[in-house]
Amino acid sequence: MTSTTPVLALEGIGKRFDDVVALADASLVVRPGSVHALLGENGAGKTTLMRVAYGMVSPDRGALRIAGRTVRLTSPAEAIGHGIGMVHQHFTLVPAMTVAENVALGGRGRFAASEVAEQVRVLATATGLAIEPDARVRDLSVSAQQRLELLKALSRDAQLLILDEPTAVLAPAEADDLLSRIRQLADGGRSVVLITHKLREAMQVADDITVLRRGTTTLALPRAEIDDDRLITAMLGQRDYLPPTATTPSVTGPAVISAQGVSVADARGTTRVREASFDVRGGEIVGVAAVEGAGHRELLRAVARRSRIISGTLHVPPVIGFVPDDRHRDGLVLEMSLTENQALNGAGARRGTIHWEDAARITREILDRFDVRAPSEHVHAGALSGGNQQKFILGRELHGRPPAIVIENPTRGLDIRAAAYVSEQVLEARSYGVAVMLYSTDLDEVLALADRMLVVFGGRVREVPVDGQSVGRAMLGVS
Repeated sequence: MTSTTPVLALEGIGKRFDDVVALADASLVVRPGSVHALLGENGAGKTTLMRVAYGMVSPDRGALRIAGRTVRLTSPAEAIGHGIGMVHQHFTLVPAMTVAENVALGGRGRFAASEVAEQVRVLATATGLAIEPDARVRDLSVSAQQRLELLKALSRDAQLLILDEPTAVLAPAEADDLLSRIRQLADGGRSVVLITHKLREAMQVADDITVLRRGTTTLALPRAEIDDDRLITAMLGQRDYLPPTATTPSVTGPAVISAQGVSVADARGTTRVREASFDVRGGEIVGVAAVEGAGHRELLRAVARRSRIISGTLHVPPVIGFVPDDRHRDGLVLEMSLTENQALNGAGARRGTIHWEDAARITREILDRFDVRAPSEHVHAGALSGGNQQKFILGRELHGRPPAIVIENPTRGLDIRAAAYVSEQVLEARSYGVAVMLYSTDLDEVLALADRMLVVFGGRVREVPVDGQSVGRAMLGVS
């Protein structure tokens, strides 16, 4: 007789990271032998909730039950001991090692290459996840690396697999093949939690669906009881009634950014954007909407002259501002002063001597105009709060009124007053003729400011009306 006790139950989970509420009241119940899709916008709390289940994050409140028993996990090793495996969105493989060596990592006892290779062969045959044990990971395709990550978890006899955006880096045919393998694993008695943004994947393979929005469970039902519109509302909320704060500009200039048949690859060489064509005119804000992994980041970096295209033609001005999503990695050198960081603006394109008095003056102007709370222009960037770092970057990139700017998550880390001020600055940039491409994980923010909307889904770019329902459906791949 098959047990009906849930293999995993998370009830009323709450978690804060400093002032950020990652999970407010999140619950999820996984049945034996099922595929359970966990959906939600970027930042909804999906990965954090599953990290609680995998012992990577300790919740502030709530209950965690495995096979009916209340447990408190303090490490992934404990979760593995309970039969839980997790495949993270970003691969955790060692490129210089072989497939067999990667599978053996983290195990116990003496490493016997031939025994592990045979184990990989047997497991690959049983699951259909074909892979050569002696191959070097660096020589594997992205889809083969994804199969290896699954085999690593299965080699530890995981009965519950948590897969975080497993198809994000796969081509459509590869994604469909992986989904069929996931279905086979569930039909064979294992349970799978599939974290995804993609409505089509959930409706294609899941038995049950849970939706998180802003850290709270907004829907938990069998797939058979859900339709597209109900899913979209649970994920995105009722956005049609949000009044825009930006009026459509009465006058726009010529195209400042022009893409014709542009294709862009990521750092691994995988094509993420295919044959995109669009224009952005001076004096307009073109919003960009997409779920994680859709290809929008690669596209925006190509427009911002931070990466190369692989085909097509892309015309952008020689000077273009860029406010990156990750301010620490791409926006600032934390050990340098604000003046030095300001002087880095346009580095690689400018030549000649840096005039430090001018750089200091410009930095003071940025601090004053954008209300950056800093003792002076000489303080290190790392001494500022995250919100003030964000305002400084925006001010630096808008200083001098560049002909175009690409902005990612402009109000990240800002309070309500500061976020409103930054939005005003973006609208002001539009008013004096700057061509603006704006992306944010907060779709409401984009809809409130955009004059036109581009949606990136599955590497394809298309223009849609500036309303929540149209954008939401396009983001999730619904016609």
